[in-house]
Amino acid sequence: MREMARAADLLEWYDRHARDMPWRVGPARRGAGELPDPYRIWLSEVMLQQTTVAAVTAYFQRFTLRWPTVTDLAGAEDGDVMGEWAGLGYYARARNLLKCARVVVADHGGCFPSDHAALLKLPGIGPYTAAAISAIAFDAPETVVDGNVERVMARLHDIHTPLPAAKPDLTAAAAALTPMQRPGDYAQAVMDLGATICTPRSPACGICPWRDPCAARIAGTAPDLPKKTPKKAKPIRHGIAYVAQRSDGAILLERREDRGLLGGMLGWPGSDWTEDAALPAPPVDTDWQTMNEEARHTFTHFHLRLRVEVAQVGMDADPHTGDFVPIARFQPTQLPTVMRKVFDLARGILRDPG
Repeated sequence: MREMARAADLLEWYDRHARDMPWRVGPARRGAGELPDPYRIWLSEVMLQQTTVAAVTAYFQRFTLRWPTVTDLAGAEDGDVMGEWAGLGYYARARNLLKCARVVVADHGGCFPSDHAALLKLPGIGPYTAAAISAIAFDAPETVVDGNVERVMARLHDIHTPLPAAKPDLTAAAAALTPMQRPGDYAQAVMDLGATICTPRSPACGICPWRDPCAARIAGTAPDLPKKTPKKAKPIRHGIAYVAQRSDGAILLERREDRGLLGGMLGWPGSDWTEDAALPAPPVDTDWQTMNEEARHTFTHFHLRLRVEVAQVGMDADPHTGDFVPIARFQPTQLPTVMRKVFDLARGILRDPG
């Protein structure tokens, strides 16, 4: 009979090998009585959605230095938060971040509720994030299932049903192992196991704390799991981005509407993004110069190709959309990644781009 996996074995491994992350209270500190900060756990979990730990760390440190508490964040200017978020992608997360912070302050006295059901009622918090906050911040026995956990469970039980259809089975398998004691550490331990040992390619089965009970290791199928339903090819959309500089050096920018892709972010005026050739929509009536190279970016559901148009305009320019921003106040780092790619193409033509 195959040996059963035990949470205790994984926790013993975690006590020795837990990753050091700025939002985490590790086993030694927790054993000394230090408790996790729900604000930092929430912020890190929102940032980590669809993003790696390596990419998030610097953003998290800047955010918590500038806004150390949820009350500080709730009082921040929307544009400042969106600017700090620029480059992390999935910008609806940043908009919901502000909404959630303000609800926590207004309705919960600046303290995140410990109740899982109450967490689910907060803006931008879904089942995964609610479970992660409940378990990690409040040590509640909630089942936390991300991509790492799905991979570990698929291999541990040799589950060949492809994702996403396999999600219920993988969640049930994870729930069966979630302990009543130290569920927060356990949740982080499974995610650490998937990130460092049970990796997508070439899993290090020889040093895995669940090596003996792992059904996929025994069957030799671990590298092939989890199975995934093939994705459809992403369509290509086309658009135009207009980069205009006034004679005093000011740059024409617009803040996109809160709804939709890149909502609330600064960017260049431009056309709609369509699968056919983009229709011109210049923000200023002037002579435009087409760059030889287009800006290319991939979003979750499509590839984008932007034609970049550049123009120098006089002080009397009256844009149909957007506002001229003094060059001294222009910060390319506050642009989302696709808009920074446009800037990188156009900056050689701009005067004193900073």
